[in-house]
Amino acid sequence: MSDNKNHSNNRKSDLLSKEVEHIDITSFDARKIISSMEKMSFVSRETANAANIYNEMIKDKDCTIFLTLAGSTSAAGCMHIYRDLVKYNMVDAIVATGASIIDMDFFEALGFKHYQGSQYQDDTELRNNYVDRIYDTYIDEEELQMCDKTIGEIADQLEPKSYTSREFIREIGKYLKNNAKKKDSLIEVAYDNNVPIFCPAFTDSSAGFGLVMHQERNPKNHITIDSIREFRELTEIKIKSKGSGLFMIGGGVPKNFIQDTVICAELLGKDVDMHKYAIQITVADSRDGACSSSTLKEASSWGKVDITKEQMVFAEATSVLPLIASDAYHKGEWKNRERKNFSKIF
Repeated sequence: MSDNKNHSNNRKSDLLSKEVEHIDITSFDARKIISSMEKMSFVSRETANAANIYNEMIKDKDCTIFLTLAGSTSAAGCMHIYRDLVKYNMVDAIVATGASIIDMDFFEALGFKHYQGSQYQDDTELRNNYVDRIYDTYIDEEELQMCDKTIGEIADQLEPKSYTSREFIREIGKYLKNNAKKKDSLIEVAYDNNVPIFCPAFTDSSAGFGLVMHQERNPKNHITIDSIREFRELTEIKIKSKGSGLFMIGGGVPKNFIQDTVICAELLGKDVDMHKYAIQITVADSRDGACSSSTLKEASSWGKVDITKEQMVFAEATSVLPLIASDAYHKGEWKNRERKNFSKIF
């Protein structure tokens, strides 16, 4: 039996031997690539156009920049890009899937890693070794369960009441100040710079498992997540912004949730403009009638997005996002921006 166990442990350490290294947008200058792409066609020109719109957002003093994250780009090597967009004041608020923030960013802040693997690996063997697969990236399931458990323990320490995901993630930020094994996670940098993070489908993540365990332990006195108040909070940021721009990685709930703030503000009797700028990097298809929550032009018919400064980039985000972000970092317009500090308004 112990021989089998040793064999299994050896196999697991083989599978989890090559760490994913996150790209550093400050270490290379993509400006020349982006300006060359402007003179090309297809996805190259879309990418250059998106980069130019993003720089306009950063230059526009009245523009609140919302970053939305869906999909697994954080696990795939883009984690430090999102952190640096916050660190260098190129993002004012984040709307993300729970997985991007908890299963990937918080997970690494606890000292765990993502690993390079293969999409052709036998998944039964991975399951037998307690290894989870995201396309060609591996995660140790036992470490992920420790992530779930830690979320539950953080919740156990909080006053039992309702929290928005933004409030709860801020509490995680406080926890990481003293307990992070890896410093400068997105959660911690956002906490330090008063950039609020919203996860409208928070339960659909490692946080969901942790909070279920927390409620199971504390049937009468537990915290809960108030997604209605969260919608109101996010709308408040839109109301307080003279103008706004969207930088969207993937689509889904985060994309729709941020676009809906325009309608919500209107229904509350507030006079707000549609989102003035919008970029979406996606491989979703519009032929199913959705394109992961609609194309940007379609969103205009709902009164959500202005169509003068919008760009869909039909590409897999890890391939073009580093170029767009590095271009913006090296152009340096962020140096002239004042921080919006939206976490302080609540």
